[in-house]
Amino acid sequence: MREWIYDSWNSVMNAEVSPLRNIPDTMVRHMVLQILAWMWCIAFSMIVGSFVVFGISMVAHVVLLAAIAITVGAFEVAEKQPQFFMDKFPHSTPSRARHNMWVDGEKIVLDKDDKGGEHE
Repeated sequence: MREWIYDSWNSVMNAEVSPLRNIPDTMVRHMVLQILAWMWCIAFSMIVGSFVVFGISMVAHVVLLAAIAITVGAFEVAEKQPQFFMDKFPHSTPSRARHNMWVDGEKIVLDKDDKGGEHE
């Protein structure tokens, strides 16, 4: 039973196993998955007979699938273009610490008489 649940989950949600793997564009794959999720929200709310359930279910699916898509997209960019994150989030600002100050992988030797910062 456990294996069946695992295989069922992967057949829908795992982009490497699902038939959606044949769609090369991640954003298009996400949109198709989003449309399928909305369809299931509508079907579930019609079974229950409540539009409140539809609204809650739709919002929950949008949030969950968006989080999954953002994560997958970030992983793909990190694998194919790791420099992208270095360009977007530069970390070249030197530390204000007085001990073990490093900039771009090199230790900076500080003057022992310098109090550092804005202290006079």
